[in-house]
Amino acid sequence: MFSTDEANAFAERVWEQEILPTLTEYIRIPNKSPLFDRQWAASGHMERAVALVEKWCRNQATHIPGLSVEVVRLKNADGTPRTPVIFMEAPGDTDETVLLYGHLDKQPEMTGWREGLDPWTPVREGDKLYGRGGADDGYAAFASLAALRFLAEQAQRRARCVVLIECCEESGSFDLPAYIEHLAPRIGTPSLVVCLDSGCANYDQLWMTTSLRGLVAGDLTVKILREGVHSGDASGIVASSFRILRMVLDRVEDRDTGWITVDELHTEIPAGRVQQARAAARSLGFEVFSKFPFVSGAMPAPTEVHEMILARTWRPTLSVTGVDGIPPLGNAGNVLRPYTTVKLSVRIPPRVDPALASEALKRELEYEPPYGAEVTFTPEKAAQGWDAPPLAPWLGAALDQSSTTFFGQPAMAMGEGGTIPFMGMLGEKFPEAQFLITGVLGPGSNAHGPNEYLHIPTAKRLTSCVAYVLAAHAVRGFE
Repeated sequence: MFSTDEANAFAERVWEQEILPTLTEYIRIPNKSPLFDRQWAASGHMERAVALVEKWCRNQATHIPGLSVEVVRLKNADGTPRTPVIFMEAPGDTDETVLLYGHLDKQPEMTGWREGLDPWTPVREGDKLYGRGGADDGYAAFASLAALRFLAEQAQRRARCVVLIECCEESGSFDLPAYIEHLAPRIGTPSLVVCLDSGCANYDQLWMTTSLRGLVAGDLTVKILREGVHSGDASGIVASSFRILRMVLDRVEDRDTGWITVDELHTEIPAGRVQQARAAARSLGFEVFSKFPFVSGAMPAPTEVHEMILARTWRPTLSVTGVDGIPPLGNAGNVLRPYTTVKLSVRIPPRVDPALASEALKRELEYEPPYGAEVTFTPEKAAQGWDAPPLAPWLGAALDQSSTTFFGQPAMAMGEGGTIPFMGMLGEKFPEAQFLITGVLGPGSNAHGPNEYLHIPTAKRLTSCVAYVLAAHAVRGFE
């Protein structure tokens, strides 16, 4: 019998006494993902984070019978190290396998942290633990083993579990395929995958992610001069690189609506996902957009709530996330600059091939450059989106029951606009598996941005929900 009271008491005790103190130390470590710290191996921050989490996980072996914890390290063909992976195995009571997943690498600092906060200084304010990486995704390793530990203490049956914690997710998981191939015999064939790297649309119920967008990112450079020249002398004769950049971007994005005009970046939205978006819109209402820190008077681009959900989950979008070639205001002289480079982050829908999308973007951006300028798009990374398989009745029932038990409301499902490359890999490799993709990134948590926080009560309840689902997986009937 799964005891709700025992689960609540366990989650409260383990989180407050063991997880939060360690997670606080984890936040202090600036272990940025490899794309943002090219010297990650030399800086040692990633190793510090891995060692911290590894130690905590090894200590759980006294509570989880047979638990093994290993840091796996592979190398590239040129001998340079790949980012490490923490791989854990816990024998179970059935022949089936559950794979639990999370990551330890972090996004860069970002500006705009409010007074008293910064990315590498953990600060707890009531139910919130502020700092980079606590919610995305440092808590996942702790919550995964805490769920297994509770089941062990309650003598609850569960399947064999493997836990995979990578250190490259925020860079597109480019090291992960090598580890999946290397560890394939030890991973086996999971019948259930649990990923704790996603979000929740509110903190009032369990949210299951049913789709993820993919990603195409790269640098777009427009160069018109070999060097900067006096703007009074050249302007009117020489087109500015910034204006040419605008002209080129207009080829792929409607500037009035944000609609991406490249056909290869679109896909037909399944009817079931449209219905799901409408149901989520009825449940959330204005919460879909009120969570964002709009300036006074600003409003969302779409007008209907369900269209907002579809726009962030099943339609491509373009964001400019960085710029080079433009001096800060204090150094902005009267110079017509020779070039402008921007970093493009293009979210693509599930079912869109990222390689084909990248090729299509490059073609549209580079052909027949205005004024004969040099226009180059250099792809940096690409990641496949993911669309969940049909939900098995046992999992749907377990999600609803666990959410009602620990949150007080039934579970809800919705797509997410972000990318978890591992899910696309697993979806192809294990087409028969069921997926529970969920997380604590709810309203205001602001992953990747300033003032990121972990909502502690949600993390505790989610830990109990994962334990409940693992127990239900072990005793389910054949579908």
